[in-house]
Amino acid sequence: MAHRHVYSCISLQVLGGLGLAMLLIACAPTSLMWEIATPPLVTPTVAATLPILPSATASPTPLPTPLPTLTVTPTSTPQPLVPAFRHIVILIFENREITRVIGNPQMPVYNRWAKDYTLLTRYYAITHPSLPNYLALIAGDTFGIRTNCIDCYIDAPSLPDWIEASGRTWKTYQEAMPAPCYLQYTHRYAPKHNPFIYFDPIRTNPARCQERVVPLSALEEDLARGQLPDFVFITPDLCHSGHDCGLDVVDAWLDTWMQRLWAYPPLAEEGLIILTWDEGQGEQGCCGFEPGGGRVATVLISPWVKRGFQDETPYTHYSLLKTLATAWNLPLLGHAADPQTALIQAPWQRP
Repeated sequence: MAHRHVYSCISLQVLGGLGLAMLLIACAPTSLMWEIATPPLVTPTVAATLPILPSATASPTPLPTPLPTLTVTPTSTPQPLVPAFRHIVILIFENREITRVIGNPQMPVYNRWAKDYTLLTRYYAITHPSLPNYLALIAGDTFGIRTNCIDCYIDAPSLPDWIEASGRTWKTYQEAMPAPCYLQYTHRYAPKHNPFIYFDPIRTNPARCQERVVPLSALEEDLARGQLPDFVFITPDLCHSGHDCGLDVVDAWLDTWMQRLWAYPPLAEEGLIILTWDEGQGEQGCCGFEPGGGRVATVLISPWVKRGFQDETPYTHYSLLKTLATAWNLPLLGHAADPQTALIQAPWQRP
């Protein structure tokens, strides 16, 4: 980077016996990145008349005090508030309070990841029921929706819009979804757990639907080809999410997919996996959103998080959205921009 310099100069005027004026000028550059090691130079003024010597040559005039030396002050680059992960993956489950998950012998896999990496112990859903929590996670608002409505579509931007604008890629993998952007319920698939289809800019764009809102079966293919998107949102079906089945079933499903994901080198080396739940079973909330959707067990898994760490800071789904946007320098959507929405900072180990 080019630097602009400002020049500081001193002058010395000497009047010799021949009436000749000699002007010595010495200039030293200064820069915004440099500091002068000695006090500022005061310009001396010399006006004494020197005696005339026998010859026509005047005696040499002493040079001024040597100019101050310049020293470079090293500048440090501040660490980012959140690491710029190469991949971010969210796996979201259904309807359990943190007290039903952490310490539950039916969930040894979930608890092992929570123990080995970072557990957010005061992380809250926004409300009840499911759908508004999913909307909050990717768009920063519930948009006044208080039910699991089917056709309550939204004409607003969401996280995928900003991800694409930044040059990154994204996909949501929906287990048991019969076709991309499928809008109807089946025995195992629920549109209310697929927030992406509620946003007009995604649902009404056939190309985005076909490429980005896909069945979970496509994930294994993308991993095998080395084409995991930068942002991944995984929704298990109604059984594997815990909505209709027990937590032992959830844990076995999680074990299978965590083995596949963690075996993907770019994710294991430079990525972040988030395990969370759409809502709990209580009414607890925080951060100005009370009553809330209960306290849920959110786990951060990455080489860049503290191992065996529990973060007791109060967070919500809006905090997670704010953190993902900050990691990739994206605009903050909705309540993610609120001052009371805490940014997740404490768990990160600087890479």
